[in-house]
Amino acid sequence: MKKILLSSTIVVSLAAFGASLAYAQAGPQGGPRGGHRPSFEQIDANGDGVLTMDEFQALGQSGFADADTNGDGLLDADELAAAAARAQGQRIARLIEHKDKNGDGMLSMEEMQPRDPGRFFAKADTDGNGEITLEEWQAAQAHMRGQGPRGPQDGSTGN
Repeated sequence: MKKILLSSTIVVSLAAFGASLAYAQAGPQGGPRGGHRPSFEQIDANGDGVLTMDEFQALGQSGFADADTNGDGLLDADELAAAAARAQGQRIARLIEHKDKNGDGMLSMEEMQPRDPGRFFAKADTDGNGEITLEEWQAAQAHMRGQGPRGPQDGSTGN
């Protein structure tokens, strides 16, 4: 029973890894944060305007096959590392493409700055006093991770 559970876990994990590789290789569909997913049209292999489970699974199998450079049906540490390096290289290239305003292929400190650096500060400073307390910082971080609302956690308005 343990072998079946372990085998199932490994198969599901490898399929998910393959899908993530395929997502990384499918072309830019994400935003500046590096989100990268294939378009609807890229997943819809038969072009019928609907997505099936088979098409999703094929996407994962394609990513796995791309990573399996020696074709043995298994991913070893070198293949996993190479696939991860390719995906990271693609994310870096997208970041440069998105942020490189002067087109020189490099990012300056100015180009790396957030679009509106005061926006985070203003939202985190829930009481508007020009300072961010530890509690405000933690609340803002939790909100960015989708773990809670912005502002004081005790139900007060922060005023």
